[in-house]
Amino acid sequence: MTTPQSAAARCPAAHTAAASPTHPLPIYGPEFSADPHTTYNMLRAQGAIAPVEIAPGVWGYLTTTYRSALYLLRNTPNRFAKNPRHWQALVNGQVPPDSPALIMMQPRDNALWMDGTEHARLRHAITSSLERVDTHALATTVTKIADQLINAFTTAGVCDLAVQYADPLPMLTMIEVFGSSPDIGQRITTAIARLFDTDQDAAAANIDLEAACLALTHLKRRAPEPDVTSWLIEAGLTDEEMVQTILLVIGAATTPISNLIMNSIQRIITNPRFAGNVHEGVQPVSDALDEVLWTDPPVSNYSPLYALGHQTFEGLAIQPGYPILVSFAAANGDPTLGIAPGSYAGNRGHLSFSAGVHACPAPDLARIISETAIERALDRLPHLALATSQPIRRPGTFHSGFTSLPVSFQPAKALARTGR
Repeated sequence: MTTPQSAAARCPAAHTAAASPTHPLPIYGPEFSADPHTTYNMLRAQGAIAPVEIAPGVWGYLTTTYRSALYLLRNTPNRFAKNPRHWQALVNGQVPPDSPALIMMQPRDNALWMDGTEHARLRHAITSSLERVDTHALATTVTKIADQLINAFTTAGVCDLAVQYADPLPMLTMIEVFGSSPDIGQRITTAIARLFDTDQDAAAANIDLEAACLALTHLKRRAPEPDVTSWLIEAGLTDEEMVQTILLVIGAATTPISNLIMNSIQRIITNPRFAGNVHEGVQPVSDALDEVLWTDPPVSNYSPLYALGHQTFEGLAIQPGYPILVSFAAANGDPTLGIAPGSYAGNRGHLSFSAGVHACPAPDLARIISETAIERALDRLPHLALATSQPIRRPGTFHSGFTSLPVSFQPAKALARTGR
């Protein structure tokens, strides 16, 4: 539990300008997850960067406008650091050990949490490896995996698209992209599932996951192939760096892409503007994807940063030592942008893939996986419709997506098609 301390010592609101709220608003819990934009609007009314309670007993700031989000991202690392060792409560042992914020924000030895030359070196290894991925082969791989998953439930007429399709698809795709053998791939999949299962021992699952990634590294050192693991090894990464980099890339490509697939399918089948047109080929899936990236980004609040010394932005004082989450959802929904509803297609000015030196290293690959998965579901599941009026959403502090999305469709015989 947290060390007892005064509210002023715990809460950044006590140190900020007078325009800040007296108490930080929580960005967790069922009420926030059900309607996060109400909270974003309340925070935005207080300023471009506002104090929040990220999780019980975990205090920080949240950007609330497009300008503030872009300012922080573009001024990393000269004004704002990525390394969580600048998080004073973490250094002091004041973050609850079971806090979901700790799981998402604790330091790890990979590019995401580093600054300067070490970040540049590790990021270059990632970007140069991902640039070598054959995009046509990737689309074929996604189609094959999508068909295998759909074949398992296509005759039933009902399924949970989150559990049976969108969640496993990115993971299975990444296992192939990394050139994993079936047995190691199964170990990675099982360990990740255990890691996010609250009934399991997360520490033991993390050990198993790292061991599986190390086994994959050793396999590719012995027998390199044209895959991302082998290319990362070519970039000169050590075994420890390989383990942490594999974890980083697979983690970044799984839940966020699952969210993007689900958010887009839900938008297409419930919004008449898409439901009637995408199936007829008038309005492409890419347009729906653009709208979702603007209005319901798969990663809603993340990229924690730390002020290097006392900073100000638009008159708001920002104290060092507290995490500042970048709200991609609040930035994209900033009313001062003046983007008219229905005009998102083709507009890639959103921040859903972040910006600056820590921006997503492969947004085009993420779009290929998402678009191919969405198109395959629409092709293979005719008359797709929600089977519930209240699909279950993920906790909204960091992610925006569904943990369950029951749907119905016209049953059909399983088809072992592999072409698009």
